[in-house]
Amino acid sequence: QLQAYGGGLVPPGGSLRLSCAASGRTFSNYAVGWFRQAPGKDREFVSATERSSTSTYFEDSVKGRFTVSRDNAANTVHLQMNNLKPEDTAVYYCAAGTASGPTRLRLFRYYPYWGQGTLVTVSS
Repeated sequence: QLQAYGGGLVPPGGSLRLSCAASGRTFSNYAVGWFRQAPGKDREFVSATERSSTSTYFEDSVKGRFTVSRDNAANTVHLQMNNLKPEDTAVYYCAAGTASGPTRLRLFRYYPYWGQGTLVTVSS
């Protein structure tokens, strides 16, 4: 079971840290992805970290603003979001799976386990 949390309302240029906690699974054995869905839009890829944590991939619009870190002891993955923009407003989901590689990890069908989503609103 995955639980995503940490969303909220933040002004443009602000920061938020989302967290994804796993229970019943050892997170370090899974690739972890972040996806988001804005109102009226399809779910889109944000970021993914390989099981080994050797590689992390980002959607182009968040490169240089978002980072990912793992806390294996806490079985948690964090998505640090800086310099947030109104277009980052969405429900953010974390997901876990055993696929690998930048092509597969950008596709939500390769993640069998999903958290419930946390809302991020960027607005003044």
